Order: sequence, then C-alpha cells, then structure tokens
Amino acid sequence: MDDRSQLPTIGPVLWYRDPRAAIAWLEKAFGFETRMVVDDGAGGVLHSELTLGDGYIMVVGPPKDSSVSPAAFGGRATQSVHVQLREGLDARCEQARAAGAVIEREPETQPYGDRVFTCRDLEDHPWSFGQTVQAMTPEEMAAATGRKIEAN
Repeated sequence: MDDRSQLPTIGPVLWYRDPRAAIAWLEKAFGFETRMVVDDGAGGVLHSELTLGDGYIMVVGPPKDSSVSPAAFGGRATQSVHVQLREGLDARCEQARAAGAVIEREPETQPYGDRVFTCRDLEDHPWSFGQTVQAMTPEEMAAATGRKIEAN
C-alpha cells in the first residue's frame, strides 16, 4: 500500500502514552506492519500508519489535551477495535497472549458463524478479533441466536 490514495475509507487513531513501544508491540502481538512513522521531534509520534491485511490503524502519542489512553482510566474505554481475519484466529490469539495481551474472551465459535476472541493491549485498549467459520444469512443468524436481526 504505497499509494496513500488507496488507504481504506476508515482508519482508527489510537493514542498511547508510549507510541513507539505500542507500535513494536502491535507488530509482535497482532502482526501489524508499520508503513510510516512521523516523529514529533520530542520522541513522540505525530502520525503513524500500521497495516494488517487490507486495513490500517494510526498510532499517535503521547496523549495531550482531550486525548487519553485507556490506561489513564483504569482500562475504561468508549471504543474497541475489531479485526476480521480470513484465517488463523486461534494462532493470532496465541501470538497475542505470548506478547503479553490480556485475553478477556478465549476463542469461541459464536452462533452467528464467527469465531471470536477479545483482549487488551499493553495500554488497555480493547481489541476483538473474528473469523467467519460458517457463512450465514441474516435469517439463519436470527434462528441460531434467537435475536431479531434487521439487515438491508
């Protein structure tokens, strides 16, 4: 992905107290690849782009003004990053665990056809990873989950 005009439409920005350590950890734990890092001149990161599959995130910091890391609030967060994998979910969970991720939900196949695990990173950002193991229509998902599913 050398052409920035080809970036996906949405790319979450995650604030870290130590963004350089976070970038190295995200590579090791989740398999991200660093595409770009813009130094802020004081050891921090003004902008970065990390890719995984056809998606990307931006890691910046340290936080200032109204931006914070969940670590500043005992792990409380108002968002989570979800990564949908094509394969290798269980291996990715073990890779994350080996790097020190706190696994909150072990890999488990859900009634709607995805296998999912959730974890927290080194600064308590919540992450979820999924892999479709059985493709289902919304009607099949509703029958399997007992939930009303509205889909277009």
